[in-house]
Amino acid sequence: MKNHVQPVFIDPTTDEGFKRLFGDKVNLINFLNIIFRGRKTITDLTYRDTERIGATEEIGKVIFDLVVQLSTGEEIIIEMQTSTQTNLKQRMLYYASKVISDTAPKGNRKSWGYAIPEVYTIVLMDGFHMPGGDRSTYFHDTCLCNRDSGQIFYEGLGFIYLELINFVKSEAEVADELDKVFFMLKNMSTLKTLPRIMKSAVFQRFFQLASYAKLTKEERTMYDISLKRKWDAEAVRMYQQEQVEGLEKQLKEAKQEAIEAKAEGQHQKAIETALKLKKMALSIEQIAEATGLTIDEIEKLK
Repeated sequence: MKNHVQPVFIDPTTDEGFKRLFGDKVNLINFLNIIFRGRKTITDLTYRDTERIGATEEIGKVIFDLVVQLSTGEEIIIEMQTSTQTNLKQRMLYYASKVISDTAPKGNRKSWGYAIPEVYTIVLMDGFHMPGGDRSTYFHDTCLCNRDSGQIFYEGLGFIYLELINFVKSEAEVADELDKVFFMLKNMSTLKTLPRIMKSAVFQRFFQLASYAKLTKEERTMYDISLKRKWDAEAVRMYQQEQVEGLEKQLKEAKQEAIEAKAEGQHQKAIETALKLKKMALSIEQIAEATGLTIDEIEKLK
């Protein structure tokens, strides 16, 4: 386990860090306005119950990290994921579908007219890659669109993934507000002071709330437990990755050995064929053409 050195700022990718920073309404509004990149201007929101009960006993419960409703009616799910998830994209689609289905009335759907709200799912991904991603893109903003033209078919179902592991820019390379969000999320827990690029009121508020020194004794205890859980999960993930990489190496070596053995077998077969052709008094050139051996190799055969 890592040695615990008292940080200046908490880690926003831990459970407690995430709740502290994004449980603040002003912070969350500022974050969402940056993430939507001018497509929406959010002025107010309401935190919703993060637990949704399944329609049947078999479906069970769905518990989100954070769910909010904007003053204009849109619903937003915010998830913090710190380890690889099986069927991540399908899981997030299910989450969004659950929020949509919960808005439907139990009866009289004809008069309701399927007036479903816009639903957006925002996923902060820490420590693992997007399934099928190119490992160079760190911001994924998707919606339903025409496969051929790229024209948006329906804007009201969106998925935004922040793939932190792919963000490798230094402070000097940060280009805009979105980059600042990524830089903050990825580096906050290792910084000693507020970065020069984050002197605006928006980011100052984030860092003020993230001050470890300002946590109460109880908050520190909860945060330290949360941080340890993250470290433990990271250790498990690294071990599993080493196991996978070791297996991949063994498979690669076995494959190479099989190729070499096959090549050796084919070479031996060519030699045997060449000897037979030699006994048939074929010319060296003809034998070389038939077997793929070099003239020098054929001349040495006895």
